[in-house]
Amino acid sequence: MEDNSISTESPVPFPVPSHLQWSSTDLTPLAPMSAEASGIDPEILADLVLKLAYRSPSFTGTKASQELCLSSGVIGDLLGRLRKDKLIENLGAAGPLDYRYGITEAGRERARRLFEICGYVGPAPVSLEAYTQTLEYQLARLPEAGPEQVTRAISALVLPEDAVQIAGLAGSSGRSLFMYGPPGNGKTTLGHLLHGAAGGTLWIPYCIGIENTVIRVFDSRFHKQAGPTPVLTEQGHHIDRRWVRIDRPFIVVGGELTMDSLDLGYEPELGYYEAPLHLKANGGTFLLDDLGCQRMAPQDLLSRWIFPLENKVDCLTLKTGQKLQVPFRQHLVVSTNLDPDTMLSPAFMRRMGYRLYVADPTPEAYREAMRRYCQNAGLEISEELVDGLLKRYQSEGRPMHGCEPRDLIERVLDICRFTRQPRAISEANLDLAWKGYFGNGMRQAA
Repeated sequence: MEDNSISTESPVPFPVPSHLQWSSTDLTPLAPMSAEASGIDPEILADLVLKLAYRSPSFTGTKASQELCLSSGVIGDLLGRLRKDKLIENLGAAGPLDYRYGITEAGRERARRLFEICGYVGPAPVSLEAYTQTLEYQLARLPEAGPEQVTRAISALVLPEDAVQIAGLAGSSGRSLFMYGPPGNGKTTLGHLLHGAAGGTLWIPYCIGIENTVIRVFDSRFHKQAGPTPVLTEQGHHIDRRWVRIDRPFIVVGGELTMDSLDLGYEPELGYYEAPLHLKANGGTFLLDDLGCQRMAPQDLLSRWIFPLENKVDCLTLKTGQKLQVPFRQHLVVSTNLDPDTMLSPAFMRRMGYRLYVADPTPEAYREAMRRYCQNAGLEISEELVDGLLKRYQSEGRPMHGCEPRDLIERVLDICRFTRQPRAISEANLDLAWKGYFGNGMRQAA
């Protein structure tokens, strides 16, 4: 059984990165005191300032510091370099200890050439090495989800005890989880709920820089900032604003996933790369839902992840052909209706941490699911009505699915709203809900 855990036991097998500070309450990236200490070539940072200058008739040192998320000291150093090379000029004071600058003609010419290479202008990048070290350092210190947290998180589902244990083991260990079985029994919901058991926050960079190449990592569609970022640490040090603190990410992909989306996405108009979704999910959960609904064969899709699952790193390719090795450190959860023994690669399945068959509910589990959902909706349902439903499944030769108690009750509530009846479950409403959900005709047994 392969280990794709996103946490490790103490002691941590790597030193504290030099650009980080571990305080009593949080892990905090410290702002570099010089361009050389940023981990990025100062010339590349100066080029970033020059591209910012190209886009503005004039700008101040304060604006450059805010736009590029670099300290005023580092910006002052970079502006000095550009002035020395006569690429920008000082236009006068803009306030106490601040000046206004403009780009020269020589600067415009150089900036145009720079935009042909990379069109990125925004928060300054961090190095790939710094990103990797920071991620590993944080993952080693994230709180582990214990049995209480996992059990509480998935309590909305009615599952057999062994299924609860396997889901709990996968959630607490961070090992990958492969869920399969008939549709409608809560596989997708379970993937969502397991992520809810994960606690803690992460610092991630806005982008990664490799020489003149920029890869955007932070994505507001998937990354939720964990509150406002403070300016100073508890000890009074400036925080490196190239990093943003987020809740642990949760990314779900389904039938829209393509093979191209698992590699770097290059934006020719913008001149920089977009990180693939599984890289953006590092430190959190990546749920591959409805495996088999994608346009490529399931074997082709999952074979792409055999090496990452084995080695906890992934290889990405720039358009120049250069290979990059990036961390593959998320909780991978796969959900499918396929039979893994006949449809999927044995090489991939061997590397999954846990497998979980999510079966159709038993009559007892169906009854309990109905009771819980009614209770949560503020409704009551008699045992006689539930008995009638179970007999109807049997008489129509219809298998029960875990989602159906919820779906039938939701349709009963639709009926109550439509007919302006009080919210209540009656035999007539339940019969209409059944017909509206399953269709008017009797199911023909196979």
